[in-house]
Amino acid sequence: MDCKYNFIYESQKATAEFFIFASMIDDDFSLKLIKWYSENKRNLPWRESKSPYKIWISEIILQQTKVDQGLPYYLKFIKKFPNVDDLAKADENIVLKLWQGLGYYSRARNLHYSAKYISNHLNGEFPKTYDELIKLKGVGKYTASAIASFAFNEKKAVLDGNVFRVLSRYFGIEDPIDTTSGSKIFENIAFINLPKKNVDTYNQSVMEFGALQCVPRKPKCNICPLKKVCFSYENNQTSLLPFKSEKKKIKNRFFNFIVFHNSYKETIIEKRETGIWKNLYQFPLLETKKSIKKISRVQIIDVLKKYCKIGEFTLSKWNKKPIKNILSHQKIEIDFWVVKIDEHLEEFINKENLINYPMPKVLQNFREKFFLC
Repeated sequence: MDCKYNFIYESQKATAEFFIFASMIDDDFSLKLIKWYSENKRNLPWRESKSPYKIWISEIILQQTKVDQGLPYYLKFIKKFPNVDDLAKADENIVLKLWQGLGYYSRARNLHYSAKYISNHLNGEFPKTYDELIKLKGVGKYTASAIASFAFNEKKAVLDGNVFRVLSRYFGIEDPIDTTSGSKIFENIAFINLPKKNVDTYNQSVMEFGALQCVPRKPKCNICPLKKVCFSYENNQTSLLPFKSEKKKIKNRFFNFIVFHNSYKETIIEKRETGIWKNLYQFPLLETKKSIKKISRVQIIDVLKKYCKIGEFTLSKWNKKPIKNILSHQKIEIDFWVVKIDEHLEEFINKENLINYPMPKVLQNFREKFFLC
């Protein structure tokens, strides 16, 4: 019996699932994808290296980020921090500043945390196996599999959104990709279709195929090397697969940033302690339950009294319409309220030094337009 069948027999305990998964072993699938990859792959710097550090940096940056957007950040990151020890020694503000604009800042914080762990507790020696890699903070199944496969050629299937899409369409898998049971099915099918050699190249191939060929909308089926045996193409279901369960509810939030400034070029910023923008800097925040057209002087005074003596001030709204910042799980409507005061501020920042503090992209844009123009 083939080793793949042995794997299924043992892991599925010879149930009916054995026969289902066995029917989905397709050696031509990997061969055709590898051939397609050799002819169509993009030349990307992290593919030219077996360095687990560089592969790790690229994979973390490319989570929730397109390659074209992530590439400049990767190049800047590697130039600033050529190895894990350099990243470990860096101040967190520098790391966050370099990450500014990518979003999902917890990725940068976890990256920095894990670099310090590797440098200080593992003597700078990068973990070499999936089981060791997945222990790192911010490293899940996908990232651990990618590093283990690309850097060390460990026999691990790499499953990202592109791979889910390709497998779902090709094999006709209708199980939701965002459920535990659905993910397990995809993991099994991905594993049994790994080639006996060149696992790293195959994983790169199927990911690249999903990114360039089998794209979410308007896949290039007319020139697809797999179309003759692709379930979704034969059954006109490419627009239906992969299948997801119910969409997550989007939480609506309303942020009002209070921007103090005076003739002494002083302003106030705070370091955020929690949430998606943890450890980034922001102007004093007033969060409300709904969008507001006016903000009361009492509300301004409650904030202002923390930073200076209460005197005369003028209040104006900077943006005509709320600025929408849409994230994967929440939609934030943002207004900037500008407060001009006469007094000196306590614990102030000179506006010319604002550029040195990492901020969320939407605040960075405001800063550049209001203070630095």
